[in-house]
Amino acid sequence: MGDFIDSIRSFNRFYTRQIGLLGKAYLRSAFSLTEVRVLYELAHGERLTATQLAEDLDLDAGYLSRILDRFERRGLIARRKSKRDARQSEVHLTAKGRRAFVPLDEGARKQVESMIAKLNCEDRESLTGAMRRIERLLGGSDSSYTLRTHRPGDMGWVIHRHGALYWREYGYDESFEALVAEIAAKFIQNFDPKRERCWIAERDGEIVGSVFLVKSSAKVAKLRLLLVEPGARGLGIGRRLVDECIRFARECGYRKIMLWTQSELIAARRIYENAGFKRIAEEAHHNFGKDLVAETWAYDLTPP
Repeated sequence: MGDFIDSIRSFNRFYTRQIGLLGKAYLRSAFSLTEVRVLYELAHGERLTATQLAEDLDLDAGYLSRILDRFERRGLIARRKSKRDARQSEVHLTAKGRRAFVPLDEGARKQVESMIAKLNCEDRESLTGAMRRIERLLGGSDSSYTLRTHRPGDMGWVIHRHGALYWREYGYDESFEALVAEIAAKFIQNFDPKRERCWIAERDGEIVGSVFLVKSSAKVAKLRLLLVEPGARGLGIGRRLVDECIRFARECGYRKIMLWTQSELIAARRIYENAGFKRIAEEAHHNFGKDLVAETWAYDLTPP
């Protein structure tokens, strides 16, 4: 734990210097960072009480009360009885308070703009993705993710992550990675956008999952290379990827979807079964450095 703690503290020191939090005033204004945060919440909130502000900002009620008193004496805020709770007073910015907040908000935006101006678009996406990931990991679970179609560079990720994860989790050797590379290469070389698709799942700007639907014949499609990163499992991404394959296959007029998997891939098999696939065959074989039992599953797309 010591190394992790030291790394986090080092980053904290770097970032507080980077955005100028060590001085008494924020952005060379007449306000401290805490006072600016209070102004920000009031500028963007409605019908906020002192109790709500203290809870949202995790501030001591007495400390916040002194800040609000100073703001009121300077004409930056006003208070009125809450219509929802007569025992509470709602706090809002006055016109003077809003005028005071505008340069602070613009100054903060310009500060960040100058920090990232030297970064290219890819680096900016990487930076903000890392920040979202830090916020999610330290602040609580966030189940949001997005799906998109493939673009250059994605096949390399698919091959690498299949090889690395299946070796780590199931002990598959490099021959499995070679098979994935062959499947990915054929997909790109023979890609038919009207009948085939690759979906990529992203979270916090990083790829966390993938699946392919490829043409086997005029009436039969194959579902291939379903993968969800360990840190993104449990969010329904695997099921969503399979559902997209089924939806697209039906739109394309396929009559059946086939897939090939291994009996030990319990999580994937559960997704297929829950989606409506039926196991129709199994066969023992030795591949990828292991003795395995291959399974063939099918999904009937014909109307009942």
